[in-house]
Amino acid sequence: MIARMTESQTPSAAADPTAPPAAPENPEDRKLLTLARSARARNSVPEGAAVRDETGRTYVAGTVDLPSLRLTALQTAVAMAVASGARSLEAAAVVTAAEEASDADRAAVRDLGGPDTPLLLAGPDGAVRATVTAG
Repeated sequence: MIARMTESQTPSAAADPTAPPAAPENPEDRKLLTLARSARARNSVPEGAAVRDETGRTYVAGTVDLPSLRLTALQTAVAMAVASGARSLEAAAVVTAAEEASDADRAAVRDLGGPDTPLLLAGPDGAVRATVTAG
């Protein structure tokens, strides 16, 4: 019998559905998570996010919640990348209490990085809950 994994599962999660997804093996992805978590804590905002562009540069942001402007942390990080001249994204990460990445967050990543861009979703403690694509 062949087991089909959902996009949010890692191989360890497929073997043990109660196990949290493993930390990313790629040190650059771990860096994104660290930066996103730091932005959330430093700014006392609900979310922190980081994205890495096609040249390896990273952009870090927190939630923007002004009377005239509301952006998620990931939307803000993508906007910062675009404003800085990024042409594509290699990866994105968001640290949030939400259980899944919002459609708006996935769309922002997809707009710049394409549908296959990986998006790491971590809880406030930094533990990865899921890795999905922007698709």
